[in-house]
Amino acid sequence: MSGIFDTKIEFLKGVGPQRAALINKELNIFIYGELIQHYPFRYEDRTRFFKIRDLNPDLENVQIIAKIQKVELIGIGNKKRLVAHVADETGEMEMTWFKGIQWVQKKLPTGAVYIFFGKPARYGSKWSIAHPEMEPLSSANEQRNNFQPVYSTTEKLRARFLDSRGISKIMEVLVHACFPHINETLPAEILHQYQLIGKKEAIQQIHFPSKPELLHRARKRLKFEEFFFLQLRLLMLKATRTEKFRGQSLGNTELLTDFYQNHIPFELTNAQKRVIREAFADMKSGKQMNRLIQGDVGSGKTMVAFICMLIAIGSGAQACLMAPTEILANQHYEGLKEYADMMGMEIEILTGSVKKSKRKAIHEKLLSGELKILIGTHALLEDVVQFQNLGLAIVDEQHRFGVAQRAKLWAKNEDSIPHVLVMTATPIPRTLAMTLYGDLDVSVIDELPAGRKPIQTVHRYDKDRLKVFGFINEEIKKGRQVYIVYPLIEESETLDLKNVMDGFESISRAFPNYPISIVNGSMKPEAKDYEMQRFVKGETKIMVATTVIEVGVNVPNASVMVIENAERFGLSQLHQLRGRVGRGAEQSYCILMSKYELSKEGRVRLETMVRTNDGFEIADVDLKLRGPGDLMGTQQSGITDLLIADLSKDAPILTLARDAAQQLLAQDPSLSLPENAPVLRQVKQQKKTAVNWSRIS
Repeated sequence: MSGIFDTKIEFLKGVGPQRAALINKELNIFIYGELIQHYPFRYEDRTRFFKIRDLNPDLENVQIIAKIQKVELIGIGNKKRLVAHVADETGEMEMTWFKGIQWVQKKLPTGAVYIFFGKPARYGSKWSIAHPEMEPLSSANEQRNNFQPVYSTTEKLRARFLDSRGISKIMEVLVHACFPHINETLPAEILHQYQLIGKKEAIQQIHFPSKPELLHRARKRLKFEEFFFLQLRLLMLKATRTEKFRGQSLGNTELLTDFYQNHIPFELTNAQKRVIREAFADMKSGKQMNRLIQGDVGSGKTMVAFICMLIAIGSGAQACLMAPTEILANQHYEGLKEYADMMGMEIEILTGSVKKSKRKAIHEKLLSGELKILIGTHALLEDVVQFQNLGLAIVDEQHRFGVAQRAKLWAKNEDSIPHVLVMTATPIPRTLAMTLYGDLDVSVIDELPAGRKPIQTVHRYDKDRLKVFGFINEEIKKGRQVYIVYPLIEESETLDLKNVMDGFESISRAFPNYPISIVNGSMKPEAKDYEMQRFVKGETKIMVATTVIEVGVNVPNASVMVIENAERFGLSQLHQLRGRVGRGAEQSYCILMSKYELSKEGRVRLETMVRTNDGFEIADVDLKLRGPGDLMGTQQSGITDLLIADLSKDAPILTLARDAAQQLLAQDPSLSLPENAPVLRQVKQQKKTAVNWSRIS
């Protein structure tokens, strides 16, 4: 679409400069092409008419044919309202306006018969509709479309008579003007294979459907197209990356074989073996690996990372692992050091708290190639950190790093870009992974190591607190440890601190004989680490904390996680917190405490946690509850700004669209065949603002 679609909306009949300025501001719509894609979000069946005597408070919106009896202004100043008394053969009611009174008053001649539409409300003995949509009966009968589109609008637009009906009238003019210029964007073969209607018909039917079946087909067509071009762009980026960015061929498995035969402390799960095979194939291919490993808390991602490091080191390269926090970096270091020592390999950690003299030694060993494995935080990104030959870069919980920060890691090797392994313990629904990471290869570790018992999760109310305390006491007597987590109330450190301090006091009173650690966000890092270490060593039996422990501490002896005000947490956070226990062989428990009154969503979240330990199932529920933008955070919401498709509801269409895009590129990678001209034209016209997500790893 171009030409007419680039016309500013002020030139559209019925809009003009003033309304255009308001639409620009309120809907962020500036040109015809953007306005025609302001799709209705639902449709109303306007075939049914109600009599005034049949109204009841449960009805959403109703249509009434009524005659205007009289019109009067009531009240003064900003309390002034316009009331039209209307009647049909069964009774009387009022239509009320608080805004745009002068304009509406001119359109209400006494004795005229109108169709009024809106939400009925009862005031005393009278029914009333505030700011109804209205049209004279005669013109409504001339050409009535049963399915009325409902467009999203705002209060400011309504005040200028750009309610849904007003937008619909403008849309009629726009669709009529643009119809001859709408080009097909998909090849005939794809339209035929997936039984899709043409673009012209889809645009016509989405705004003004002639029957439900055609509306359904229009929606499917436009959703398919949106997903198709999103996936096509990601797949083309991936193809460009694999051609352009060569990786070192790292295929030596001598160290790996030695580790397998002589040192590995436990049997790998089949899922771990599968992911290692996938990564190994990438690393020896000569093309740069860009792989995302998803695995629930405790699924063994660290072991997979170490084995990939062995392949890199055995092939003459170095490896690094970057984590978002010192706590997590230290945990990785402690875990990997055990394996590195077995193999006689040097491993170091670089964080903000490493002393200057120690840093200098690390920098020298890195540059000489003597140091093979470096674990660290953002400190790894400093210019002074130079490797002799960085072959593998692993990033843990990558969504916590900015794109620019991560890009610095890839520049650490001048000769070839290091292979990249991204690890996340935040399960991402398949639809979201295909969209956000559609150009990355995704591996999933979907098994827990043998001997791990599923965590038992229960939901308890405040009235059950004494029983919960009794249970905690029993577990501590068995030699176990307990986390008690309080939510961040709001963006206020003072309130958060009060929340956790109040909790600490009540826990101290309930358990006077046990030493207790406390950790919260406002503590200095040294104090936080000191308290954490006391808990890790078993010196304290209970850890009272805010969510700072969400990613971090690994204490196999901790068997109980109590989450206070659990209704205040999101699903993924609850799942992450629960993953802090269940790391040893003992049965572990997660207790969700909440008040009795819960919102509908709060109840769904807690019921989901009790029902399942499967992170991917939980992520799917979270996606349905919150939507993709919220799930991934603001920095990645751009790629999920879909106009009509919905990642949480349209997974089957997304899968079809991705298959179609893959098939097309397999047959015609450069889109040079004549039948793919519409696709090439559309790709060229798409805005160049899309972030190159192939470099996000």
